[in-house]
Amino acid sequence: MARPPKPVSLRRTFVTPEGVDLQLELGSAGSRAGAFLLDAVMMLAILVIGTILIGFLFIAARSQLIYALWLIGFFVLRNGWFTLFEMGGRGATPGKRLVGLRVVARDGARLTGGAVIARNAMREIEVFLPLSFLGAQSAAEVADWLLTLFALSWSGIFLFFPLFNRDKLRVGDLLAGTWVVRTVKARLGDDLVAAAAAGTRARRTFSEAALDLYGIFELQTLEEVLRDGRPEPIGTVAEAIRRKAGIADDGDDWGFLTDYYAALCARLERGMMVGLRREDKYGKATRAA
Repeated sequence: MARPPKPVSLRRTFVTPEGVDLQLELGSAGSRAGAFLLDAVMMLAILVIGTILIGFLFIAARSQLIYALWLIGFFVLRNGWFTLFEMGGRGATPGKRLVGLRVVARDGARLTGGAVIARNAMREIEVFLPLSFLGAQSAAEVADWLLTLFALSWSGIFLFFPLFNRDKLRVGDLLAGTWVVRTVKARLGDDLVAAAAAGTRARRTFSEAALDLYGIFELQTLEEVLRDGRPEPIGTVAEAIRRKAGIADDGDDWGFLTDYYAALCARLERGMMVGLRREDKYGKATRAA
């Protein structure tokens, strides 16, 4: 009797610049489709409200200006929605957050604005360009039917592309070097800081030089390591920080990282309160725009 095929694992090695393997889990095709539908519903609601407002503002105009404004608004909405939300600290649109997904760079580095723009610009070619063809066609001529068939075939190729590669990548993900991964269901960063503050043990203090080693990206990576809770990554990160900061090993990696996380978080937040923002360890603190 033949054995059933083993399910394809969605766990992937995700090595950060610090050499830590976070072992992330990719989002399934179904969860990604669900997140897109949620985002589409939210955008549709905004579009309907915007359409009504534009209609009231220009009801007396009776010109093509209304339609042109609607097209521009729809273009800005659908592109700005995905791009701006994924450029944020969570790397996820509201739909992805509800489903428990986020976008990360496959090389383990910080997700860049260029990668986010590239992956979302491809959506215009994958989805909205053929849909615009379909919307512009009349069913009267043979040429229209041929163009409609071409548009449907074009959309189908891109729509089912994630089903035929092991990493569930859209074409946009392939070009941008990104993954869509599941968000770890665990304590949030605020909870980690609160847990460190509420502990009965004495908290460690760190010099300004030790806290100046890292920025926001490294703080987020450290949070992922603490959320995951695996001893090997915790030990690797703790050893790397101690070595760079010249701190002796006291044998308590979890306590050391929790205290360092809380101290680094507080330092970065103090900087942002006065308009200083440091993205990662390679850059200097700059005035936020």
